[in-house]
Amino acid sequence: MRYTLRQLEVFVAVAQNESVSRAARSLALSQSATSTALAELERQFDCRLLDRIGKRLKLNALGFQLLPKAVALLDRAEEVEELLRGQQGIGTLDVGATLTIGNYLATLLISDFMQRHPGSRVRLSVRNTRTIIESIRQHELDLGLIEGQCEEEDVITQPWVEDELAVFCSPRHPLATTGPVELDRLLREAWIMREQGSGTRLTLEQAARHRRGRFNILLELEHTEGIKRAVESGLGIGCVSRLALRDAFRRGSLVPIVTPELDLSRQFSFIWHRHKYLATGMREFLKLCRQMTEGVRRSDQIDLPQVP
Repeated sequence: MRYTLRQLEVFVAVAQNESVSRAARSLALSQSATSTALAELERQFDCRLLDRIGKRLKLNALGFQLLPKAVALLDRAEEVEELLRGQQGIGTLDVGATLTIGNYLATLLISDFMQRHPGSRVRLSVRNTRTIIESIRQHELDLGLIEGQCEEEDVITQPWVEDELAVFCSPRHPLATTGPVELDRLLREAWIMREQGSGTRLTLEQAARHRRGRFNILLELEHTEGIKRAVESGLGIGCVSRLALRDAFRRGSLVPIVTPELDLSRQFSFIWHRHKYLATGMREFLKLCRQMTEGVRRSDQIDLPQVP
């Protein structure tokens, strides 16, 4: 074999970071050692894998073909190493989750997973749907747990559990006691909205696409809890997953607004790269996710600890 796993590891790191210096830092190597490993790989096969464009190194056609195969081979190698160390081949798992899933489900899943597999290591990245999908495409994450749609050809999507958004307001808001509210009235209200690129924002906008009016957005926030606090203080109305609202609804600090004209149902999904090797750790984590939602129709029916 004319290449080494270290050479492939360096190639993957440079491809993901688009920089030799950043790749070196991520691998805890010197910049010269990183540059030498990449150059030696290209020299051995008389090829180029990356092109310099400005200050960045970008994959060329051959590099694009090699990247998923190199990532899969490194995943298998790590699984073998962990197995030889007596750790059942679980290894390291990089998980990306969108905000609702990351804040309310993923941390519980990871805690359970690490208790079942004490030698495992899990890194969690919580971002919006668009960012998670792009990280999967670039092989920066092993697995994504998303609440929006994914139509990328390079990404496999599997349904997990249904979810539903709810429009909500403060109990002191005029809409709190009016009964069902028409969409025209909703569009006139001040909205505390998630940012562009979030699955929550996309679901709400698609549900209202049959009307020509636009939402009156007072404030955009990236965090669900921030939206809840802003609405609770009376700044406007909001829309997030019922999963994130069930404790607030139970306490009465927020109240749902009935919106018969809006279909706010959606799907939580698993995503991974089409060329991704499903190592033992990834298969076990997916199994645990499915066990959490077994027999459950919707995310807010999952048995979770109550927040006082």
